[in-house]
Amino acid sequence: MWTIPNQITFFRIVLIPVFLIVFYLPVSWHHFGAAFIFWLAAISDALDGYLARRLKQSTAFGAFIDPVADKLMVTAALVIIVQDYHQWWISIPALIMVAREVFISALREFMSSRGKRDEVAVSTMGKYKTAAQMLALIGLIWRPDYDIPLILFNFPQELFMFIAYGLYFIATILTFWSMVTYFRAAWGELTVKKQP
Repeated sequence: MWTIPNQITFFRIVLIPVFLIVFYLPVSWHHFGAAFIFWLAAISDALDGYLARRLKQSTAFGAFIDPVADKLMVTAALVIIVQDYHQWWISIPALIMVAREVFISALREFMSSRGKRDEVAVSTMGKYKTAAQMLALIGLIWRPDYDIPLILFNFPQELFMFIAYGLYFIATILTFWSMVTYFRAAWGELTVKKQP
């Protein structure tokens, strides 16, 4: 249970209350601090999966707890941006993303009971969705009100937020489409008549 990948996953779970506390600190850098912690969690997600494969330390417990940690962190981030922005065009995509996770979790549990869990395994589209979602949430949590200094120039704040919003809506579209794809893959089992 206490493999290196699982320890990293537990670290990500511990980051959730730290993430929330930092976001609500009465300091000027609370947005950046929370965005940095969320970025750290996203990096640890990629790292634990890589190490599990590289070190041959994949476990049943890890397969269970890793997606739980991801969903908890993403849900916390979505709740924060909904509260922070107070805009319907932020809230509705957030609801779609949370609803998709509930739907897919229930669908995978149902397919597992039928012995067909692999038919709704993580797809390439799901990975693209996750990448767009993570990058968008980092930007929306940070929400800089200043141009971002880079090595040779300042990156305009307006362009940064435009990219963050764009990735957020791309993630929403991919979220909805992947949900439809999983539903179609499971449709045959969902429509089987129950034996009396």
